[in-house]
Amino acid sequence: MKNIAVIGSGSWGIALSIHLAKCGNNIKVWSFSEEEKDLINNEKKCKFLPNVELPENIRCFTNFEEVIKDTEFILHVTPSKFTREIFKQYKQYVGQKPVIICSKGFEKDSLKTLDEVIKEELPGVKLGVLSGPSHAEEVSIAIPTVLVVASEDREISNLIQDTFMCPEMRIYISDDVKGVELGGALKNIIAFCAGVASGIGLGDNTFAALVTRGLGELTRLGVALGGEKDTFYGLSGLGDLIVTCLSEHSRNRKAGKLIGQGKTLEEAKKEVGMVIESIDNIEVAYELGKMHNVYMPIVETVYQVIYEKLDPKVAVHNLMTRAKKSE
Repeated sequence: MKNIAVIGSGSWGIALSIHLAKCGNNIKVWSFSEEEKDLINNEKKCKFLPNVELPENIRCFTNFEEVIKDTEFILHVTPSKFTREIFKQYKQYVGQKPVIICSKGFEKDSLKTLDEVIKEELPGVKLGVLSGPSHAEEVSIAIPTVLVVASEDREISNLIQDTFMCPEMRIYISDDVKGVELGGALKNIIAFCAGVASGIGLGDNTFAALVTRGLGELTRLGVALGGEKDTFYGLSGLGDLIVTCLSEHSRNRKAGKLIGQGKTLEEAKKEVGMVIESIDNIEVAYELGKMHNVYMPIVETVYQVIYEKLDPKVAVHNLMTRAKKSE
C-alpha cells in the first residue's frame, strides 16, 4: 500500500485515483474547487464520471501541502495550459518525491513540452511521464488498459510499473521521455482532424489515410524535437492515436466533428464542456513544424481551418490535390 498525491480532479485524475485506490493505495486528490472537494468526499462522486462511485480510500483537498505531505510520488494531471501556474504553487512541497506527468500537451506561449516546463520551474526534479491509449471513462470501470511510463531514472519507472500493474492495467517502461510525451500530445491533433472528417461525412478510406499519414507527420516532428522514432509506433504514439481517433469518448474528436458540422470554435468548446487540448496543440505544432522545417501538410491545413476559417471540405480538396509524391 502506498500513499499517492494526485494534482487534478478532472476525469483523468479521478480515473487514475480510482484505479490506484482499488489496487489498495491511499489517494489524496487536489482540486481547486470546494464544490468538487465536497462532491468527492461526501458523495463519493466525480461530476465528469457521474456513473462511477469512488472508493472510500480517495480523499480530496484544496490545500497542496495537505495533499502532498507523507506521499511517495505525485501524479500531475491538470490541463496543459495550467501546468506551470499550478506547479509553481506546489513545487515547494515536492522535495525528493517523483512527479509523474499524466497530462498531454504543450505550453502554448513558450512552445515547451510539459517536462521542460517542470524542469525549468524545479531543476533537479525527479520526473516521469505516463501515457498511452486510455479513456478515463474506461479506466474508471476497470476495462483492461495498457500504458507506458518513461523516465531517465529506472527506479522511477519501476516504481510506477509496480504500483499501477494489476490484471486490469499493464504498464511498459521506456527511457524516451521526450518521445512518450510528444506522442501523447501530438496525437490529439490528428484526432481532431478525424472528427472533422466524420463531421463532413467522409468514410473509412479517408479515416485510414488520415491516421496513417498523420502518424507520419507526428513522427517527423517528434523526432525533430528529440524523440526516438520507434516510440511513435508504440503505445504513446500509434496506440493513443488509434483510440483517440476512433472513440466517441474523445473530446478532441468530438470538437473536430462539431467543426466539421459547421459549428464555430466557441460553440464547439461550449458543447464539449471540458478542455480541448488539440486546439492549442494545433497552433504549437504548426509553429514547431515551421521552426524545425518539418513537412506537415495535415497540421498546416487544420491550422488554416481553425485559425484562418478555411472551409473543411476545401481543406480536404487541398490535401488531396497536392503535388504527386512517393510514399
